[in-house]
Amino acid sequence: MHDIWNPWHGCVKCSEGCENCYMYFLDRARDRDGGEIYRTQNADYPVQKQRDGKYKIRSGELIRVCMTSDFFLEQADGWRGEAWEMMRLRPDVKFFLLTKRPQRVKDQLPGWWGEGPENIMLSVTAENQHRADERIPILLDLPFKHKGVMCAPFIGPVSIGEYLDSGLIEQVICGGENYDGARPCDFEWVKALREQCVAHDVTFCFIETGTVFIKDGKKYRIPGKQVQSRQAYLSGMNYEGKPIEWRLTDALGLEIPPEAMYVPHYRENCAQCASRLICNGCSDCGKCEQ
Repeated sequence: MHDIWNPWHGCVKCSEGCENCYMYFLDRARDRDGGEIYRTQNADYPVQKQRDGKYKIRSGELIRVCMTSDFFLEQADGWRGEAWEMMRLRPDVKFFLLTKRPQRVKDQLPGWWGEGPENIMLSVTAENQHRADERIPILLDLPFKHKGVMCAPFIGPVSIGEYLDSGLIEQVICGGENYDGARPCDFEWVKALREQCVAHDVTFCFIETGTVFIKDGKKYRIPGKQVQSRQAYLSGMNYEGKPIEWRLTDALGLEIPPEAMYVPHYRENCAQCASRLICNGCSDCGKCEQ
């Protein structure tokens, strides 16, 4: 996928949200061990160039970082400096970081950080109320210009109104759990979380129901992720709140003009995808036409 950069792969489970980790499941299906942590061959993706000398990642693209690990994983401390440097070299690209380890973040920031770049968002996972209350207060105190919350896997009701009051959280994403041992996601939790976000004009994205979904007290099993996404979209829960004001610049600090920015485009099968609100658009890989 053109919107994912995994500089390293593999992780160490650290909370109840990790119990049925999708990365461990997918690695197991390939006879791999998800606990094996290694630097990937695509570690330099943000600075890779095409034959014409232009970057593969275009100005204005949104790149999700470490989707098969945790950017602040202890075992990756030796590689993180290089990853930070690549993000520093690409102030024209939006980077989305997600962590279950916000307590490690402050000590892992590079010396040039200051109050934080304009192109990097940090989100914390809040799979239930306990983790929300543990991680979000730490997030709010960290020097990041853009902050978000990811309630996935959504395994318990979460109330974050008091944190949204800060005005520092710009995006909330939620989604049910998948694969082996998936725990139920209740639609009532989704509606309650959305209500809090709408009240604060914060973008809310319900990306998928999960394999086990409860609606009106009835339990449904929805094994296919595309169906899960479509059902989440059809629920009407997604809400586009106050726009996130990214300030993207070139290497000299000059703002990138709108006409030079990447503009996401979509295909017909994207119309009912619940993630469309927050995704980077079609990569033109051709798989949907096969």
